[in-house]
Amino acid sequence: MADWNPSLYLQYGAERTRPAAELLARIALDDVSDVLDLGCGPGNSTALLLKRWPLARIMGVDNSPAMLEQARVAVPECRFIEADVRQFKPEHAVDLIYANASLQWVPDHYALLPHLISLLKLNGVLAVQMPDNVDEPSHVLMREVAYEQGYPNRAREPLPGIHAYYDILTETGCDVDIWRTTYYHKMSSHQAIIDWVSATGLRPWMQELSEHEQLKFLERYHELLVQQYPIQENGQILLAFPRLFFVARREP
Repeated sequence: MADWNPSLYLQYGAERTRPAAELLARIALDDVSDVLDLGCGPGNSTALLLKRWPLARIMGVDNSPAMLEQARVAVPECRFIEADVRQFKPEHAVDLIYANASLQWVPDHYALLPHLISLLKLNGVLAVQMPDNVDEPSHVLMREVAYEQGYPNRAREPLPGIHAYYDILTETGCDVDIWRTTYYHKMSSHQAIIDWVSATGLRPWMQELSEHEQLKFLERYHELLVQQYPIQENGQILLAFPRLFFVARREP
C-alpha cells in the first residue's frame, strides 16, 4: 500500500486529535518515565503525551516513513522509530502504551492485546482508541460501490466489540475501563466527507485502481453519500463517527 499522506490526514487535525485528548484524560498515571505511542502518525498524539509528561522518555512507533518525517519535525523532543507495531518490542517494560486510531489496522487483537500488555510494567496502562465505524454509511457505501464496479472487498475487519475486548483484557490480568463515543463532525459538503475518508478508510480501495477507475469510483461514492447524508438547515452535514476506547491497567 502506498504511504500515508500527513497533510491530508491533518486536514481535519482538530477532529482527529479530540478523541486522543479525551483518551489521555482518562489515564490515571502520575509517575511516568517511559511511554510508547503506537501508530503515532504525524505526531499530533505524541505532542499531547509530551505535554502531559514532559520529563518522560516518549517513543513514537509507526510503519509510515512520511508520517514519521512529519512527527520528527512536529515533536523533535521525542524519539521515533519505523516498525510494525505487532513485532516491535521496547528494550524494557514501559509505564504506558498509548494507541490512538491505529490498532484498527492491525489484525488479530486476540493475540495483539495480550502481547502489548506483556510489555507493560506492573500497574502500567494500555490506552487505546479506535474508529468503530465500519457499519456507518460512509464505509458501507465504499463496499457497495466496490461491489457494483466489480472490485474486491478491501474493507478492514470489524472490531471484535466491547464484550470481547473486556474478556481479552481481564483475562490478561487487567482492570479495564471501556466505553464507546459517537462524534458528530460538521462537514461543509459531501465532498468534505470524501476528503476526510481519503486520508484513512478510503485508502485501501484506491490503491489498485487507475486514475480513471478512481474517478469513476469516487463519482458513484459521492452520489450515494448525497442520498445518505442530509444537509442541515444551516448547510452543514453531520458525519457520525463512533469510536471505541479502553484503558487497561496491568494489575500486580
